Amino acid sequence: MSALLRHSFIRFLIVGLLNTLVGLGISFFSFNLLQFNYWASTFLGNTTGAVVSYVLNKKFTFRSQISIRSSWWRFVLVILSCYGVSYGASIGLAQACIRYFPQVPAGWLHNGAIFMGNVLYTISNYLGHKHFTFRSSISKKAGNPMNGEAGVTERSTM
Repeated sequence: MSALLRHSFIRFLIVGLLNTLVGLGISFFSFNLLQFNYWASTFLGNTTGAVVSYVLNKKFTFRSQISIRSSWWRFVLVILSCYGVSYGASIGLAQACIRYFPQVPAGWLHNGAIFMGNVLYTISNYLGHKHFTFRSSISKKAGNPMNGEAGVTERSTM
């Protein structure tokens, strides 16, 4: 298991699973039980997941030594960009589906939009953080892109 954890891509998947479960859980809870609207539910879920993501990706996944001052604004920029594009596209698709499939309950389509938005968000989020947020301008390391090591200084400790 420790050999697998040497690869930042594997660490990203683990962190992603955790923050996705947290974020989706809060999104679905807010939408279905608290009766928040789509945007409030997904924003609350993704904001909570983003905090978990930042802390764990900085320290555990990318083992980044980039200062919080230097990385937090990049992180927020990536998160907000990914959120707007991913969830905007998925709600647009759900609204189109409502027109073509009026017999399907809107709640189901909105839940599907939350799930699809999360998939798009996760993929774009990884790429943004790997290539922008936690990329070290000091490091010239060009490691294996599947390991997520490009431009990231690896350390043996967390």
